[in-house]
Amino acid sequence: MKLKSVTLKNWRNFRQAEFPLSDRTFLVGPNASGKSNLMDVFRFMRDICKADGGGLQQATKLRDGMGHLRCMWARRNPEIELSFTFSEPDQLDSTYVLQIKSEGKGTKEKQRPLVSREEVTIRGKEILSRTAESESGDPETLTQTHLEQANANRDFRSISEYFAGVRYLHLVPQLLTHADEISGKILENDPYGQGFLAQVAAAPKNTREFRLRRISTALRVAAPQMQNLSFMRDKISGTPHLEAQLVNWRPNASKQTERHFSDGTLRLIAILWCLLDGNGLLLLEEPELSLNEEIVRYIPEMIYNLQKGSKARLGQILISTHSSAILDNKLITPDDVIRLQPGNNGTELRLATPRDREKYNMEYTVAEIMLPQARPDNCSDLPLFANG
Repeated sequence: MKLKSVTLKNWRNFRQAEFPLSDRTFLVGPNASGKSNLMDVFRFMRDICKADGGGLQQATKLRDGMGHLRCMWARRNPEIELSFTFSEPDQLDSTYVLQIKSEGKGTKEKQRPLVSREEVTIRGKEILSRTAESESGDPETLTQTHLEQANANRDFRSISEYFAGVRYLHLVPQLLTHADEISGKILENDPYGQGFLAQVAAAPKNTREFRLRRISTALRVAAPQMQNLSFMRDKISGTPHLEAQLVNWRPNASKQTERHFSDGTLRLIAILWCLLDGNGLLLLEEPELSLNEEIVRYIPEMIYNLQKGSKARLGQILISTHSSAILDNKLITPDDVIRLQPGNNGTELRLATPRDREKYNMEYTVAEIMLPQARPDNCSDLPLFANG
């Protein structure tokens, strides 16, 4: 099962947006245009479907309530609608639609999200058609989606499992290198990678060792002085660590843990681990951060190689980026890119035009075609302190 397209209404930056999702989809746009908010719709659905206890109420609470989810440009229609179309080989498409609204009682902070519509069609056959009116006899049932209930999603559990399998990476290396000093609570769903080492530790031993060997091969190119990446636990506390040999003039190479790895090295390790870990939808925010441009240039090829063939290790991937090094790669076509254009009525999504495809066929790269259109206006005004 693959996610084919998404339609959003009144979601964060977007009054209305519809976009396709291919194997590799790249988001480009100015700062604050809504790239992270667009990705968050998939994290929101994941939080609803979490097997260890999520649900609509918790997913909304994690985002500070409906007031922070509803598009601020939505003047008339207060409801949020999320619609997803899935495709399977040689099968009719399946769809899931969720419409939610505020309860309308009490303060804004305490208003609960309620389901006003929930629909499921599997391979052309209607499985669920649920409205607030159809369940008016027991309004409390509207505080939960059927998607999050094992006894209610039996006929469309594959959709729930797809959302539950969504993965997200935006690693902040300092949260690992200074873990002892911070020693704080890891935020729910670990949005900044504090629990990355716990993920590595949780993998079966043979799987973990296989992945670390493959990552070590890449590190020998990206950071030649680092060799033999391995996993270990502190003998006293049991804390998980990554360890690598640091080659230098000494005949016996010394060892270092992740505490002494560079930011770029840690981010690269985390990216490679996520690319090797599972085949669900992967959300990758700005993978170019902290990395040498020449390494960044080959990220699309790594993704492509893991996705191709009958034994593909990587499922769909959605990437936000500002990097010309990534988008210079000829494996990326204009149809793989979604451009976000902020305006007075929220952000609009722009797909490739015939002119964009024509330029691509004339040997322009996607970076040359798309990035100039994604630049913020009036950047020439930025040196505002020049005469200060």
